[in-house]
Amino acid sequence: MSSTRVGLLLVCLAGVLWGTGGLALEILRDHSSMSVLTVSAYRMLIAAVALVAASSVLRRGPQLVALARAHPVRAVVVGVGTGAYQALYFGSVATAGVTVATVVSLGLAPVLLAGADLVRARRRTAPPRSTLRLGLVVSAALSGLVLVSAAAGADAVGSRPVLGLLLAVASGSVYAGTTALGGTLLASPAVDPLALTTVATTAGAVALVPVALAGGGPFVTSDPAALGTLAYLGVFTMALAYGLFYAGLRSTRSGAAVVATLVEPVTAAVAAAVVLGERLGPAGIAGSVLILAAVAGLDEPEPDRPAHNGPGPAGPSPDL
Repeated sequence: MSSTRVGLLLVCLAGVLWGTGGLALEILRDHSSMSVLTVSAYRMLIAAVALVAASSVLRRGPQLVALARAHPVRAVVVGVGTGAYQALYFGSVATAGVTVATVVSLGLAPVLLAGADLVRARRRTAPPRSTLRLGLVVSAALSGLVLVSAAAGADAVGSRPVLGLLLAVASGSVYAGTTALGGTLLASPAVDPLALTTVATTAGAVALVPVALAGGGPFVTSDPAALGTLAYLGVFTMALAYGLFYAGLRSTRSGAAVVATLVEPVTAAVAAAVVLGERLGPAGIAGSVLILAAVAGLDEPEPDRPAHNGPGPAGPSPDL
């Protein structure tokens, strides 16, 4: 299996874990009245502690120090951007509803990154077939995202749709920029994915916790189910998921990675149907098939080539 396909598989696994986050949040809401912003801060804080512990056990201290010395600003920006993306997305959900937030936030990022890939492809006089395939993949993914989101959030109503739309646009833009910056860092063999995940998550937690405190309580809970769900959100949907994502991003273009993470809404819709008994419906099924088909079309058989996510020559193929 080529390194590109392994990278896409890791990114897809990250998307699956992220897709279980919505279900976990619903369970948490049944057992605690903490705000979504507080939950998000806990999620990053727990992930940061877990990643620091894992780095210590795996003796990745030298890699952490090397990253902090070589790219301190960019690593911190990736972490702060990750926290900001979550906060903006949850704000969009609260003001514009799930459908608008999901379609705009998750849909804008692959469009922006695919556009950047197309610009780079034209500079390298890319083959028309590759450019056409890129457009078809993104179109199929976005069409599927609209169908899945509409099916999942048909009854969702936002109280301030204009503000919610602006927050969703900001969220998608930050998500795209954070992914592109992370990919640029990982283009260097000296940058370890676990080290980047640890430094970025810690920086994101430091930035997000004060915002959550300013948002008001309650800040604590003694419910065992709530505590267990918080631990799951932090360890699995944050620490492990982002570890897989950055590991996959090392051999996958940022545009392809963002499209591959669209398995997140598919996972969320399927989980809601299986666990909560929500009806997926024909639109949701069709959208899921389109997204999965788009992800399958991200990679075509080709020899392994060095990963490249940053500026400059990137090999013969302009594909996502």
